[in-house]
Amino acid sequence: MIRLAASSSAKRLATGFTTGSILYGSNKLISSSHYTTLAEAQTKESESQLATSTSNIALQHQQPSESILTSCQESFGKIKPLFEASSRGLRLVQTVFMIVLEYKLEQCKEPFDRALNAWGIESRFVNQELASSEKNVQIQTNELQVAQKVYAGTKGEVLNADEKEVRRKGVLAAAERLGQAEQELSQLVSMIESSEGEEDMSVHARAARRIRNLCRINGGTFIKVGQHLANLDHLLPPAYIKTLHSLFGDAPMTSYDDVREVIREELGAYPEELFEEFQEEPIASASLAQVHVAKDKQGKKLAVKVQHRGLRETSKGDILALETMVRLVDSVFDEFRWGWICDEIAPNLPKELDFTNEGKNAEAAAKHIQTTGLSCVVPKVHWGQTTQRVLVMDFEEGHSSTDIEMIEASNVNKKDLAVLISSIFQAQIFQTGFVHCDPHPANVFWRSTKKGKLELVLFDHGLYKQIDDDFRITYAKLWKSLLMADIEGIKSSCCALGVEEMFPLLAAMLTSRPFDEVIERNKTKSFTAKDSIDANSDVAMIRGYAQQYLKEIIQMLDKVPRQMLLLFKMNDCLRHIDHSLGSPANTTVIAGKYAAEAVYSHEKEGTSMNSISSRIKLWMSHFVLMTRIKVFEFATNNWPLKKNIII
Repeated sequence: MIRLAASSSAKRLATGFTTGSILYGSNKLISSSHYTTLAEAQTKESESQLATSTSNIALQHQQPSESILTSCQESFGKIKPLFEASSRGLRLVQTVFMIVLEYKLEQCKEPFDRALNAWGIESRFVNQELASSEKNVQIQTNELQVAQKVYAGTKGEVLNADEKEVRRKGVLAAAERLGQAEQELSQLVSMIESSEGEEDMSVHARAARRIRNLCRINGGTFIKVGQHLANLDHLLPPAYIKTLHSLFGDAPMTSYDDVREVIREELGAYPEELFEEFQEEPIASASLAQVHVAKDKQGKKLAVKVQHRGLRETSKGDILALETMVRLVDSVFDEFRWGWICDEIAPNLPKELDFTNEGKNAEAAAKHIQTTGLSCVVPKVHWGQTTQRVLVMDFEEGHSSTDIEMIEASNVNKKDLAVLISSIFQAQIFQTGFVHCDPHPANVFWRSTKKGKLELVLFDHGLYKQIDDDFRITYAKLWKSLLMADIEGIKSSCCALGVEEMFPLLAAMLTSRPFDEVIERNKTKSFTAKDSIDANSDVAMIRGYAQQYLKEIIQMLDKVPRQMLLLFKMNDCLRHIDHSLGSPANTTVIAGKYAAEAVYSHEKEGTSMNSISSRIKLWMSHFVLMTRIKVFEFATNNWPLKKNIII
């Protein structure tokens, strides 16, 4: 600051000195107008010498001052992102503190309300009906956690089959009660909001709004984190999912003036010069960019993705602040390891900020999808107008994969949509290993073709992961074993991935199912569990297990190979879409089918040409499995009520 003030003062001093010199020279020139020609000539010569001297003096003063100013500006430009990241970090700390305070105060609200009632005073702080519903949810949550712990048993406890079955049914019953309680609470909140025009004032909703506001103010990386939280419906209460879901398509927007400048800086001209039409209002705004509709000179409709101005510079400070915070948490809490967050975000964010990289990913994805025969479109990239911060594509119509009202109004079969979405991404994982790792609802659209066929549209190809073949095959063997409930195969594959004792937890994380279901299916030889519950109860049960084993899950994330982290993120996104659709498809069967194909292709290449018997045995094993899957798919499509079909 001292250097900056000094340079500003020096510049003002030089400017003032130059101005004063010129004014002095001009006054002298006017005062000599009555002299003789010789005197005038002498005066002009003197004035010229004085002006030259003054100019030289001013230049001598100006050059060092401008050099100092430039140096200060360069230094400030380097540290500015760190200052901005620090302010965002302070907002984060403040938000966390206020959320903790909200929950602490919530614990005091009920006793305070009882005290008021005892004095005959009606509390205005509590909506009695809403409070009763929230309390019921909390009671059912506690009962589910108790039932799950009882079902897990204690170390060394031996139970017979009947006792184990009673405990298992106890978990299912508790999950159904919690699912029903959460659904009733959600309906009550919707009714209050629509009739009274008030926001949900539950503690979860208030905390979620604080997080949403933080993400919107801080922008960039924080919005990406908020979007990921919105996909964790198996871990977070419904109020969080509902509130944070707005971050998918309603992120803060860049002003049109900044949009124009980014386009000029990248393409050399303003949008009105480059396009026949360019809509000033974006149709969508996300964490890194916003999308505008335009038309080229030939009238073709385009989607122009423009990066938020300044994001490329500020993101560096965000990553540094995030890494600092994570290392601090790791040093304080020995049992938790959060380094995997940095391992996921730090190397991938710079790639996402380069839209030429996104364009290449989109083309590679489109090329692969064409070979699968699946109905899916990737917008075509216009390379002549694509740079690191501007991406121009064909405009593709569609609707969000979680727009239930539009899906139902269009008579779209939810199961067909769920199967198509899962198939696209499982094909990417197990066929090429080149995977779209950010399939949240704003990036996965659907539409009906002119022939009435269901078709997907995939957007935002900035975050991809190329997994290596060794990992891809090991991961495929794991999913094949999960499909077949092959416990030894699951254990072996998990060990190959660096997870030994906690292999049941890894299996549960991937399938979103308790490992006991795998044990049960191992006995029944079925692709599905014996008992099934509705989607709301299913989500409640999964959330209960996730919260119960949160510490172990975090430890797990620190153990698995780094390339699996983005696959977990992809699974979270797909799970959220599937749950929003009502979980109509058996995604384990879909993933297992593509995994089995990958394993078969790998083993077939490794089998000796001279070993005909080995080839026949391998083919027969694969043929039997594929036949079982086809029969299962046919049976569930024609008799959807029979979910526990044994094939």
